[in-house]
Amino acid sequence: MPLSLDHIVIAVHDLEATIADYTALGFNVQRGGDHPGRSTHNALVVFADGSYFELIAWKTPAPDERWWQLLQRHGEGIVDFALLPESTARTVTEAAARGLALDGPLDGGRVRPDGEHLRWQTARPPSPDLPFLCGDLTPRALRVPEGEARVHPNGTTGVASLALAVRDLDATLARYRALLGAPEGEGATQVGGVVSLPGGRTRLALITLGASTLVLSSMRAGLGAQGDALGQRLALRGDGPYAIVLRAEGPDERLAPDLALTHGASIEFDTFLSPARRLERTSR
Repeated sequence: MPLSLDHIVIAVHDLEATIADYTALGFNVQRGGDHPGRSTHNALVVFADGSYFELIAWKTPAPDERWWQLLQRHGEGIVDFALLPESTARTVTEAAARGLALDGPLDGGRVRPDGEHLRWQTARPPSPDLPFLCGDLTPRALRVPEGEARVHPNGTTGVASLALAVRDLDATLARYRALLGAPEGEGATQVGGVVSLPGGRTRLALITLGASTLVLSSMRAGLGAQGDALGQRLALRGDGPYAIVLRAEGPDERLAPDLALTHGASIEFDTFLSPARRLERTSR
Protein backbone atom coordinates (compact mmCIF):
# COMPACT_ATOMS: atom_id res chain seq x y z
CA MET A 1 0.00 0.00 0.00
CA PRO A 2 1.52 3.39 -0.96
CA LEU A 3 2.14 5.84 1.85
CA SER A 4 -0.55 8.50 2.14
CA LEU A 5 -0.88 11.76 4.07
CA ASP A 6 -2.00 10.91 7.60
CA HIS A 7 -2.04 14.22 9.45
CA ILE A 8 -0.57 17.70 9.82
CA VAL A 9 0.57 18.84 13.27
CA ILE A 10 -0.29 22.38 14.41
CA ALA A 11 1.31 23.36 17.74
CA VAL A 12 -0.63 25.84 19.88
CA HIS A 13 -0.43 27.43 23.32
CA ASP A 14 -4.05 27.02 24.46
CA LEU A 15 -6.02 24.03 23.22
CA GLU A 16 -9.41 25.28 24.42
CA ALA A 17 -8.99 28.64 22.66
CA THR A 18 -7.85 26.86 19.49
CA ILE A 19 -10.87 24.54 19.53
CA ALA A 20 -13.16 27.56 19.83
CA ASP A 21 -11.45 29.43 16.98
CA TYR A 22 -11.40 26.47 14.57
CA THR A 23 -15.05 25.80 15.36
CA ALA A 24 -15.83 29.44 14.56
CA LEU A 25 -14.05 28.96 11.20
CA GLY A 26 -16.53 26.22 10.34
CA PHE A 27 -14.47 23.14 11.23
CA ASN A 28 -15.90 20.17 13.11
CA VAL A 29 -13.36 19.77 15.91
CA GLN A 30 -13.10 16.50 17.86
CA ARG A 31 -11.35 16.26 21.21
CA GLY A 32 -8.51 13.77 20.98
CA GLY A 33 -7.35 13.22 24.57
CA ASP A 34 -4.06 12.89 26.41
CA HIS A 35 -0.78 11.19 25.49
CA PRO A 36 0.42 8.91 28.32
CA GLY A 37 3.93 9.75 29.50
CA ARG A 38 3.78 13.21 27.95
CA SER A 39 2.22 16.54 28.96
CA THR A 40 0.41 16.93 25.63
CA HIS A 41 -3.28 16.84 24.79
CA ASN A 42 -4.87 17.33 21.41
CA ALA A 43 -7.92 17.86 19.25
CA LEU A 44 -8.54 16.65 15.70
CA VAL A 45 -10.05 18.13 12.54
CA VAL A 46 -10.70 15.07 10.37
CA PHE A 47 -11.47 15.33 6.65
CA ALA A 48 -13.41 13.11 4.26
CA ASP A 49 -10.20 12.11 2.44
CA GLY A 50 -8.91 10.51 5.67
CA SER A 51 -6.28 13.13 6.52
CA TYR A 52 -6.59 15.40 9.55
CA PHE A 53 -5.19 18.30 11.53
CA GLU A 54 -3.75 17.52 14.94
CA LEU A 55 -4.08 20.58 17.16
CA ILE A 56 -1.62 19.90 19.98
CA ALA A 57 -0.82 21.80 23.18
CA TRP A 58 1.24 21.21 26.34
CA LYS A 59 -0.08 21.26 29.89
CA THR A 60 3.44 21.70 31.27
CA PRO A 61 6.73 22.65 29.57
CA ALA A 62 8.51 19.92 27.59
CA PRO A 63 11.94 21.35 26.73
CA ASP A 64 13.19 18.02 25.34
CA GLU A 65 10.44 17.82 22.67
CA ARG A 66 11.15 19.31 19.24
CA TRP A 67 7.58 20.50 18.63
CA TRP A 68 7.54 22.32 21.98
CA GLN A 69 10.89 23.90 21.12
CA LEU A 70 9.52 25.13 17.78
CA LEU A 71 6.45 26.54 19.51
CA GLN A 72 8.58 28.49 21.98
CA ARG A 73 11.04 29.68 19.33
CA HIS A 74 8.68 30.64 16.50
CA GLY A 75 5.17 30.75 17.94
CA GLU A 76 2.08 28.78 16.98
CA GLY A 77 1.73 27.11 13.61
CA ILE A 78 2.54 24.06 11.50
CA VAL A 79 5.42 22.07 12.96
CA ASP A 80 5.30 18.65 11.28
CA PHE A 81 3.30 16.12 9.29
CA ALA A 82 2.94 12.35 9.14
CA LEU A 83 2.45 9.69 6.51
CA LEU A 84 0.39 6.54 7.06
CA PRO A 85 2.16 3.19 6.50
CA GLU A 86 0.48 -0.20 6.44
CA SER A 87 3.31 -1.36 8.70
CA THR A 88 5.73 1.05 10.34
CA ALA A 89 8.33 -1.66 10.88
CA ARG A 90 8.21 -2.84 7.28
CA THR A 91 8.43 0.70 5.91
CA VAL A 92 11.46 1.41 8.12
CA THR A 93 13.15 -1.76 6.85
CA GLU A 94 12.38 -0.96 3.20
CA ALA A 95 13.61 2.63 3.55
CA ALA A 96 16.83 1.39 5.16
CA ALA A 97 17.41 -0.92 2.19
CA ARG A 98 17.18 2.14 -0.06
CA GLY A 99 19.67 4.08 2.06
CA LEU A 100 17.40 6.09 4.39
CA ALA A 101 17.73 5.45 8.14
CA LEU A 102 14.60 6.17 10.18
CA ASP A 103 14.47 6.12 13.99
CA GLY A 104 11.89 3.51 14.89
CA PRO A 105 9.50 1.83 15.22
CA LEU A 106 8.68 3.74 18.41
CA ASP A 107 5.61 2.84 20.45
CA GLY A 108 3.05 5.58 21.12
CA GLY A 109 -0.54 6.02 22.13
CA ARG A 110 -3.34 8.21 23.40
CA VAL A 111 -6.24 7.92 25.83
CA ARG A 112 -9.46 9.34 24.35
CA PRO A 113 -11.90 11.33 26.51
CA ASP A 114 -14.18 8.24 26.57
CA GLY A 115 -11.36 6.14 28.07
CA GLU A 116 -10.48 4.23 24.87
CA HIS A 117 -6.75 3.44 24.68
CA LEU A 118 -5.17 3.84 21.24
CA ARG A 119 -1.82 2.39 20.21
CA TRP A 120 0.43 3.17 17.26
CA GLN A 121 4.03 3.07 16.13
CA THR A 122 5.97 6.01 14.76
CA ALA A 123 9.30 6.40 13.01
CA ARG A 124 11.26 9.64 12.93
CA PRO A 125 13.19 10.93 9.90
CA PRO A 126 16.82 12.06 9.97
CA SER A 127 15.97 15.59 8.74
CA PRO A 128 13.00 18.01 9.06
CA ASP A 129 12.31 18.09 5.31
CA LEU A 130 10.81 14.60 5.68
CA PRO A 131 7.61 13.53 7.46
CA PHE A 132 7.43 11.04 10.29
CA LEU A 133 5.49 7.79 10.02
CA CYS A 134 2.42 7.00 12.13
CA GLY A 135 1.06 3.46 11.77
CA ASP A 136 -1.83 2.09 13.82
CA LEU A 137 -1.70 -0.98 16.05
CA THR A 138 -5.32 -0.53 17.14
CA PRO A 139 -7.94 0.11 14.41
CA ARG A 140 -7.36 3.47 12.72
CA ALA A 141 -11.06 4.35 13.10
CA LEU A 142 -10.44 4.61 16.85
CA ARG A 143 -7.70 7.19 16.29
CA VAL A 144 -9.27 8.96 13.32
CA PRO A 145 -13.07 9.29 13.69
CA GLU A 146 -15.29 8.50 10.72
CA GLY A 147 -18.83 9.44 9.70
CA GLU A 148 -20.26 12.79 10.83
CA ALA A 149 -16.94 13.77 12.44
CA ARG A 150 -15.61 14.31 8.90
CA VAL A 151 -18.42 16.67 7.83
CA HIS A 152 -17.61 20.38 8.22
CA PRO A 153 -19.96 23.35 8.05
CA ASN A 154 -17.40 25.21 5.90
CA GLY A 155 -17.46 22.44 3.29
CA THR A 156 -13.86 21.26 3.69
CA THR A 157 -13.30 17.75 2.35
CA GLY A 158 -9.53 17.27 2.49
CA VAL A 159 -5.98 18.50 2.05
CA ALA A 160 -5.27 19.52 -1.54
CA SER A 161 -1.63 20.43 -0.93
CA LEU A 162 0.99 20.98 1.75
CA ALA A 163 3.90 23.32 0.99
CA LEU A 164 7.41 22.64 2.28
CA ALA A 165 10.45 24.88 2.22
CA VAL A 166 13.75 23.01 1.67
CA ARG A 167 17.34 24.18 1.37
CA ASP A 168 18.59 21.52 -1.07
CA LEU A 169 15.77 20.33 -3.32
CA ASP A 170 17.79 17.64 -5.10
CA ALA A 171 18.99 16.09 -1.83
CA THR A 172 15.49 16.26 -0.36
CA LEU A 173 14.00 14.50 -3.39
CA ALA A 174 16.59 11.74 -3.09
CA ARG A 175 15.51 11.19 0.52
CA TYR A 176 11.83 11.11 -0.50
CA ARG A 177 12.54 8.52 -3.19
CA ALA A 178 14.28 6.38 -0.59
CA LEU A 179 11.35 6.78 1.80
CA LEU A 180 8.54 6.24 -0.69
CA GLY A 181 10.04 3.71 -3.08
CA ALA A 182 8.38 3.31 -6.46
CA PRO A 183 4.89 1.79 -6.03
CA GLU A 184 2.93 1.03 -9.17
CA GLY A 185 -0.72 1.25 -10.11
CA GLU A 186 -3.60 3.63 -9.69
CA GLY A 187 -3.17 6.03 -6.79
CA ALA A 188 0.55 5.32 -6.58
CA THR A 189 2.94 7.81 -5.05
CA GLN A 190 4.68 9.93 -7.66
CA VAL A 191 7.84 11.98 -7.12
CA GLY A 192 8.11 14.61 -9.84
CA GLY A 193 11.12 16.28 -11.38
CA VAL A 194 12.53 19.69 -10.50
CA VAL A 195 11.24 22.81 -12.26
CA SER A 196 12.79 26.29 -12.08
CA LEU A 197 10.12 28.95 -12.26
CA PRO A 198 10.79 31.50 -15.04
CA GLY A 199 11.66 34.96 -13.83
CA GLY A 200 11.66 33.88 -10.22
CA ARG A 201 13.95 32.72 -7.47
CA THR A 202 12.29 29.36 -6.88
CA ARG A 203 12.83 25.72 -7.85
CA LEU A 204 10.02 23.35 -7.03
CA ALA A 205 8.91 19.72 -7.27
CA LEU A 206 5.62 17.95 -6.64
CA ILE A 207 5.07 14.68 -4.79
CA THR A 208 1.66 13.06 -5.20
CA LEU A 209 0.37 11.17 -2.16
CA GLY A 210 -3.06 9.88 -3.17
CA ALA A 211 -5.49 12.80 -3.01
CA SER A 212 -2.89 15.21 -1.62
CA THR A 213 0.21 16.84 -3.10
CA LEU A 214 3.41 17.93 -1.41
CA VAL A 215 4.85 21.10 -2.98
CA LEU A 216 8.59 21.33 -2.27
CA SER A 217 10.26 24.69 -2.90
CA SER A 218 13.86 25.85 -2.65
CA MET A 219 15.89 28.87 -3.67
CA ARG A 220 17.71 28.81 -7.01
CA ALA A 221 21.48 28.63 -6.62
CA GLY A 222 23.27 31.96 -6.40
CA LEU A 223 20.19 33.98 -5.46
CA GLY A 224 20.11 35.67 -2.08
CA ALA A 225 17.22 35.46 0.36
CA GLN A 226 16.82 39.23 0.83
CA GLY A 227 13.29 40.32 0.02
CA ASP A 228 12.14 36.79 -0.81
CA ALA A 229 9.55 35.19 1.48
CA LEU A 230 10.80 31.65 0.87
CA GLY A 231 14.42 32.63 1.47
CA GLN A 232 13.50 34.47 4.65
CA ARG A 233 11.50 31.50 5.86
CA LEU A 234 14.45 29.16 5.26
CA ALA A 235 16.85 31.55 6.98
CA LEU A 236 14.56 31.84 10.02
CA ARG A 237 13.24 28.30 10.45
CA GLY A 238 15.05 26.03 8.01
CA ASP A 239 13.41 23.09 6.25
CA GLY A 240 9.83 22.09 6.94
CA PRO A 241 6.11 22.46 6.16
CA TYR A 242 4.67 25.96 6.21
CA ALA A 243 1.35 26.29 4.32
CA ILE A 244 -1.80 24.28 3.54
CA VAL A 245 -4.42 24.41 0.80
CA LEU A 246 -7.69 22.70 1.72
CA ARG A 247 -10.19 21.31 -0.77
CA ALA A 248 -13.67 22.61 0.05
CA GLU A 249 -17.04 22.34 -1.62
CA GLY A 250 -18.68 25.70 -2.24
CA PRO A 251 -19.68 28.14 -4.96
CA ASP A 252 -17.35 31.00 -4.10
CA GLU A 253 -13.67 31.71 -3.72
CA ARG A 254 -12.72 32.05 -0.07
CA LEU A 255 -10.08 34.20 1.53
CA ALA A 256 -7.42 32.66 3.72
CA PRO A 257 -8.49 32.82 7.37
CA ASP A 258 -6.72 35.23 9.67
CA LEU A 259 -3.59 33.71 11.22
CA ALA A 260 -4.86 34.71 14.66
CA LEU A 261 -7.85 32.39 14.20
CA THR A 262 -5.81 29.53 12.70
CA HIS A 263 -3.19 29.96 15.44
CA GLY A 264 -0.34 30.63 13.05
CA ALA A 265 -1.19 27.98 10.44
CA SER A 266 -1.24 29.38 6.90
CA ILE A 267 -4.45 27.89 5.43
CA GLU A 268 -6.16 28.60 2.12
CA PHE A 269 -9.23 27.06 0.46
CA ASP A 270 -9.49 25.63 -3.04
CA THR A 271 -13.26 25.51 -3.61
CA PHE A 272 -15.23 23.38 -6.03
CA LEU A 273 -18.80 22.34 -6.77
CA SER A 274 -19.75 18.68 -6.53
CA PRO A 275 -21.35 17.15 -9.67
CA ALA A 276 -24.75 17.15 -7.92
CA ARG A 277 -24.46 20.83 -6.94
CA ARG A 278 -23.22 21.75 -10.42
CA LEU A 279 -26.21 19.97 -12.00
CA GLU A 280 -28.53 21.69 -9.55
CA ARG A 281 -27.19 25.13 -10.50
CA THR A 282 -27.36 24.50 -14.25
CA SER A 283 -30.91 23.17 -14.07
CA ARG A 284 -32.35 26.25 -12.40
